[in-house]
Amino acid sequence: MAKIDDSVKKKVPELRFKGFTDEWEERKLGELASFSKGNGYTKNDLVEFGEPIILYGRLYTKYETVIEKVDTFVNKKDKSIISEGSEVIVPASGESSEDISRASVVGKSGLILGGDLNIIKPVNYIDSIFLALTISNGSQQKEMSKRAQGKSVVHLHNSDLKQVNLLYPKLEEQQKIGSFFKQLDITIALHQRKLDLLKEQKKGYLQKMFPKNGAKVPELRFAGFADDWEERKFQWLIDQNIIDSPIDGNHGEKHPKSSDYVESGIPFLMAKDIKNNKVDIKNCTFISKETAEALDKGFAKNGDILLTHKATIGEVGILEGVNTEYAMLTPQITYYRILDFSRLDRNFFSSVLRSSVFQKNIHKIAKQSTRPYVGITEQRKLTIYFPIKIEEQQKIGSFFKQIDETIALHQRKLDLLKEQKKGFLQKMFV
Repeated sequence: MAKIDDSVKKKVPELRFKGFTDEWEERKLGELASFSKGNGYTKNDLVEFGEPIILYGRLYTKYETVIEKVDTFVNKKDKSIISEGSEVIVPASGESSEDISRASVVGKSGLILGGDLNIIKPVNYIDSIFLALTISNGSQQKEMSKRAQGKSVVHLHNSDLKQVNLLYPKLEEQQKIGSFFKQLDITIALHQRKLDLLKEQKKGYLQKMFPKNGAKVPELRFAGFADDWEERKFQWLIDQNIIDSPIDGNHGEKHPKSSDYVESGIPFLMAKDIKNNKVDIKNCTFISKETAEALDKGFAKNGDILLTHKATIGEVGILEGVNTEYAMLTPQITYYRILDFSRLDRNFFSSVLRSSVFQKNIHKIAKQSTRPYVGITEQRKLTIYFPIKIEEQQKIGSFFKQIDETIALHQRKLDLLKEQKKGFLQKMFV
């Protein structure tokens, strides 16, 4: 691809494929396509089995540049609008003008097109994928947003779409752009499927590698281990000095306020910062050391295991990478500090807290309100199962740590691909 010298103001994108230098043409979309509307169906018509249908809501909940497979079905009515393939569809209503300014290509024939869909059939020298992409991302996207009308619900009509100024190159360049993004979408979808599969496998292991309530051994375990697992309450672990007494963050007047937040300093962790056995200390809130020293509890350190217990119940993460002496916690989070690593492995204990049986138990005792919670007293009564041999704990802990690292790697790859796509979308359209 070649980068364009933007010192000369021309109707060309910042980034384009080599061999293309002509300026893009500009015409009203109404001169380049025919228009129609979907008909006769809403989500209330959906059935488990029937004829495949695209409803306008799909473009919000499951957006794809090219829609080729659908998982929604209806019983076919008379006068249904059926796709021929290559139509560009735009929602006719949505919650905001930004949301409504998006388009997808119907990639196959035979799909029913539901109500509240604007249907655009471009002329033969306008590529459908290019048209959908530029409507969703080029200058046309902003123009469509301005044309959308309404308050609680905004509407965009075919008459509005016809007035959109479309900038486009020759068909060959359009097709190259369309193919490029279609392949990028395929790659992103492949990485997403791999990530989803890994998460599903992890979910299965968290169900099978820990004993269910009342059982003495798990359904699945490493070879060479046959002893029954111990069933113990957290209070017993505390009494045995295996773990420290659990502590949460400051409540009431001592809880730091938003006016205490600073750009950098002591990490001040909230429930939103804990997910998938990780604690996000890069994007968390910070407070000054002076504010932190005025508090009397919630001083978590590297290696502590954090458990959310208020509003969001049961998210678990090991605190790592804090370059200050400690991090502070909101009262939404409890920290557990292991004192005797010869009897309890850190990664194993973290995995226990994420196991299906523990998650079921902690949600069961959560006090229900607008913000459900499990207090420190209730946490002390919770039961965990663990093998006496530290070697088995270590094997299980290492196993789940490896899964988490693999998932994190795939997530980073996926995020990078999405970021790259976002950059290309900004630079490859006028």
